[in-house]
Amino acid sequence: MKSPDPLFVADSFVKRFGSKEVLKSATAWAIPGGVTVLFGRNGSGKSTLLKSSLGLLGAESGIVRFDGETYPRPRLHHLARLGLMYVPDRGLLSRRRTLRWHHRLLELQMPAGLRPGAVDAMGVEVLLDRRKDQMSGGERRRADLSLVLARGPRCLIADEPLASLEPGDKEVVSRAIRTLADGGCAVLVTGHDVDALMELSDDVVWVVAGTTHWLGAPEAAREHFQFRQEYLGSRGETG
Repeated sequence: MKSPDPLFVADSFVKRFGSKEVLKSATAWAIPGGVTVLFGRNGSGKSTLLKSSLGLLGAESGIVRFDGETYPRPRLHHLARLGLMYVPDRGLLSRRRTLRWHHRLLELQMPAGLRPGAVDAMGVEVLLDRRKDQMSGGERRRADLSLVLARGPRCLIADEPLASLEPGDKEVVSRAIRTLADGGCAVLVTGHDVDALMELSDDVVWVVAGTTHWLGAPEAAREHFQFRQEYLGSRGETG
């Protein structure tokens, strides 16, 4: 890993579904001021690692360290109070509520107030009175990130934030995530969009065979023989 020390570490997670061992000893982290990206094929355990480390799935073993404290049984609601924000692949929005309602709810939950400018930064002012089912996929993701920017978390964990986005939406969302990291937020994301995520990332972790391999900076990851052959090659990526 690189300095400074990680704010969030999911350490040595083991997870089974019946007789299938999805995670054997998997570790990931989020470093203040940086973006760590988890790559791996569908079913490799990326989402399972995130959910297990946040207490959304039970795990056979594994611990979380957040801001120097150790949590053998992590719980998302507790980590959220410490400044962690999780964006699942399905997003943050309720189907029955408008984006304006979500921002007002967040404001009630944040006694110190929301960070200004999030709605404008994500270009979602015209979406404030729409519900999730009245938005396109890209609009929903930009709406999600408007809530993230408004809160200004210390740590952001996002599962597939760039999935199925049009180029324009992908650029806006990527820029928002980079802005958070540049402001000191510790970011951990998953995804398959190699080019966009390599450009966004500072650290690359490969999830394969139930465990994780730290590949270093994106330039080093692209030169890793097995990663190129077994992951990038399967997508026609040549670096």
